[in-house]
Amino acid sequence: MRFGSIEEIMEYAIEKEKEAAKFYEEAAKQEQYSGAKETFEAFAAEEHKHEAMLRNFTLESLKDYKFEKIPDLKRVDYIVDLEYSPGMPYADVLRLAAKREEKAHKFYSDFAGQTQHEEHKRLFDMLAQEEAKHKLRLETMLDDYLREMGD
Repeated sequence: MRFGSIEEIMEYAIEKEKEAAKFYEEAAKQEQYSGAKETFEAFAAEEHKHEAMLRNFTLESLKDYKFEKIPDLKRVDYIVDLEYSPGMPYADVLRLAAKREEKAHKFYSDFAGQTQHEEHKRLFDMLAQEEAKHKLRLETMLDDYLREMGD
């Protein structure tokens, strides 16, 4: 995908964050287990924070952010894309969510590597790290769930 300006990139990213929040809100409504419901609601809230961060971006907003290496379990890296449908099995919802986070991480990482502006690089690196954290958490949840189910 080609963009003509940083504004176009930011608008696209905002739309993707809104889509992600909506996905997690829908998944939370469908989830019967309270722990999973709360987790999806928390992910939706984080995606809304990312949207706000993109809308109100300043260097000051990133000054206290700590970068760290996030492990990648690669649990969903090689699965085919899934499409969400209400009532889909919980394991598939986790796979789908982790796959979405993988794509978001790649999107932000790619733009961090392409921008010439240090402040935009820092923003995209931060968002890439946040998406990597989400992916790790979802893959861990998937592993835990599959272990409980005897897989």
